[in-house]
Amino acid sequence: MLALCLGARAQDVPVDIPCQKFVLPNGLTVLVHEDRKAPIVSVNIWYHVGSKNEKSGKTGFAHLFEHLMFNGSENFDSDYFKVLEKLGATDLNGTTNNDRTNYFQNVPTSALDTVLWMESDRMGHLLGAITQAKLDEQRGVVQNEKRQGENQPYGLVYGLISAGTYPHGHPYSWDVIGSMEDLNAASLEDVREWFRTYYGPSNAVLAVSGDVDAKTAREKVEKFFGWIPPGPPVAKHQAWVAKRTGTQRQIMQDRVPQARLYKVWNTPRANTADSEYLGMAASVLATGRTSRLYKRLVYDEQIATMVSAFQYGREIGGQFTIQATARPGVDLAKVEKAIDEEVQRFLAQGPAADELERVKSRLEAQFLRGVERIGGFGGKSDVLLSGQVFTGNPDAYKAAYRTRQRATAEEIRRAASQWLSDGVYILEVQPFPPLKAATKDVDRSKVPPAGAPPEAVLPKLERATLTNGLKVILAQRHQVPLVDLELLVDAGAAADQSAVPGTAQMTMQVLTAGTRRRNALQISDESDLLGAQVSASAMRDLSIVKLSALKAKLDPSLDLWADLILNPAFDETEFRRLQKQTLAAILRDKSQPFSIAGQVLARAVYGEQHPYGAPANGTEASVARLTREQLAQFHQSWFKPNHATLVVVGDTTLAEIAPKLEKLFAVWKAGEVPRKNVPPAPPQAKSVIYLVDRPGAQQSVVMAGQVAPPRNTAGEIAFETMNTILGGAFVSRVNMNIREEKHWSYGAQTGFTDSRLQRLFYASAPVQSDKTSETMAELKKEFSEIGGSRPANPEEMDMAREHQTLRMPGSRETGGQVLNSIVNLVNYRLPDDWYDTYSAKVRALTQRDITSAAEKLIRPETLVWVVVGDRAKIEAGIRNLNYGGLRIVAP
Repeated sequence: MLALCLGARAQDVPVDIPCQKFVLPNGLTVLVHEDRKAPIVSVNIWYHVGSKNEKSGKTGFAHLFEHLMFNGSENFDSDYFKVLEKLGATDLNGTTNNDRTNYFQNVPTSALDTVLWMESDRMGHLLGAITQAKLDEQRGVVQNEKRQGENQPYGLVYGLISAGTYPHGHPYSWDVIGSMEDLNAASLEDVREWFRTYYGPSNAVLAVSGDVDAKTAREKVEKFFGWIPPGPPVAKHQAWVAKRTGTQRQIMQDRVPQARLYKVWNTPRANTADSEYLGMAASVLATGRTSRLYKRLVYDEQIATMVSAFQYGREIGGQFTIQATARPGVDLAKVEKAIDEEVQRFLAQGPAADELERVKSRLEAQFLRGVERIGGFGGKSDVLLSGQVFTGNPDAYKAAYRTRQRATAEEIRRAASQWLSDGVYILEVQPFPPLKAATKDVDRSKVPPAGAPPEAVLPKLERATLTNGLKVILAQRHQVPLVDLELLVDAGAAADQSAVPGTAQMTMQVLTAGTRRRNALQISDESDLLGAQVSASAMRDLSIVKLSALKAKLDPSLDLWADLILNPAFDETEFRRLQKQTLAAILRDKSQPFSIAGQVLARAVYGEQHPYGAPANGTEASVARLTREQLAQFHQSWFKPNHATLVVVGDTTLAEIAPKLEKLFAVWKAGEVPRKNVPPAPPQAKSVIYLVDRPGAQQSVVMAGQVAPPRNTAGEIAFETMNTILGGAFVSRVNMNIREEKHWSYGAQTGFTDSRLQRLFYASAPVQSDKTSETMAELKKEFSEIGGSRPANPEEMDMAREHQTLRMPGSRETGGQVLNSIVNLVNYRLPDDWYDTYSAKVRALTQRDITSAAEKLIRPETLVWVVVGDRAKIEAGIRNLNYGGLRIVAP
């Protein structure tokens, strides 16, 4: 059976995703979309099964089975990643939600047969490969994933929301990841029965997108999948909204620095008009600086540091959520009162005309940016599959798009009034106070007598240089009508050495908060109306101002962007508002285990006075004493065109863009900038361990590191390849040891930081608390062996070569990927042919090159260690390692 989801582009849908659809005799539905812009193919398969197909008492099976699908089939009984990473796969993953489980990857076109063989083998030949050992292994990995999620601030929230908003037995009333008890109880026969019931071809849809035609794809799919027997009939829920009445309130405490409020309503399922209208209502309420909730709570009254709203439309029911984080010291009741007033005003009046226009532009731009990719989250394959699986029509995105673009203010108001006027669930998350027990107990040998009673009394690069010295690099991309630009100013956080720590980052934040011609709200309004995205940020060595523009509105978008660069106002009110938000963010970082560990490690390796050793955001003390005059001075000192590079990628040419840039930047004069002082950090003389106490932590975060040479050093490609073998890939030694063999962690890795000069080479692993010292021992063993007793073997060499070279075809699919590649050339001072010659240099590496790289880079006996965890549980084991002096760091 063959059908076309193909036609001329509808006038009101800006991008068509033509496809051919056919169904094999065994029930497998196949969608084929041809896109020749890169020599890659996306293979994405959705099984119509998720956590809602589980039963109470047997939760977490859908997600657990997703993990088992990567552990080998009867004819390839090894990790799926071993083949796919060798092929150069990108966007390689599997995910589970309430309604579906998907497996996806992008590969070079030449690898299509291999991927289809692998996917069909685990669909048709999995049962014999599922063993008790594999079940136990992945059960441990999933449980560590659950611990890692719940160990994060606010990590327990969504489990409470699921249980609190749906009646007992409703398919959405439990977490996708399941409960520890149910995961422990999962038997081998349980998971085999899950496969037999839900993983047949008749319960799946396969999308093949990219550099392939429908005829070829059909022949291959029939060859690899046609023999697989269909699965049994599967009962499916239709709609079960479970609309609520009245108000239910729940309060929890967590180790978080700021109180947070969640308000949740049960709403219609996805692929309905009301679900689309509610998504638009959420955008009006809380997306952008001029949105009603953001403007009032964050901008005007400054009683919150963050507010968001979204409609999550699932297959049988949706949820509308408003989430707000109170500014430290502000009562949540005050935040809730303001939210309620704005929601009631919206329910009565609906969106204004300009609000409706902004949200339509924003959603159109979001759609266009998503469908630039053939695969991955939100790419073309996902769009087609979502429509087919949940509506039976891969073109469903067109109806949804039309619903949004034709929506009236009254339709949005009516939907919001119908669904948000009653039935709210409210969750308050309050900071758990810093409690501690006394060091000495009382005399308990006898009951003390009572005293006297008291008185009654919480692509290809094109270059140009403007008249003022600004260097321009262009890569043309004409497939999607978007143009992306990044201005790279040679400053960044490393320039803070001549200023107050945190100046660079604060300067870039305030840069987009007003100019001499536009205030912050006007900038937000104008960018929304243009469908443009503007932002500014500071890396370690660069200050960056970005623009992503629709081609049709490029000129006014460029005018807005150039105004930010040339004429920032550094308004005092905006500065104070963002200063408060930055201080709140610094406070939040102190509750994030990875952030804590990373900051302590950088400070220990580089030194407190080194520009790479200080936190890029600054400290509470340094940010608190900043002034807007210091930001203006930073901008005046460092923003010089002859010390900057502009990277342009997208639907334009040098002949078109250069004159526009000359005109825009005609008043920007060249000049000299201060000299950055980034001295070499001396190697560590001996090993030392920093232990950060985090009482009650379910996991420990273990990090180890030392200084490494800059990326443009001779031998860098050998360093990168050695890192791939050691800890830079899923099948690397460190991850296979600590995650797959030991089951102590959800994932362990090694890598380099992104500094231009001396980098930090590090290992990191979030592990269960009772395996902290054991993990440190394994990491040190791996560091020691790769340059000594266990050099890279031929299989590992092949894996690393293929992992690093075969990913290249898919590494520049999107404009953003191209732009990032060029930014790397500029930032790290790499030659223009870096990527062109990269693969050949990787393939030429020998085992001796890898051993030599490890010997030069890794010094196991002088590593700096940082552990963030519950000191009471882990200190004794760490001391017994005798790795060096142990220093206790205040949390």
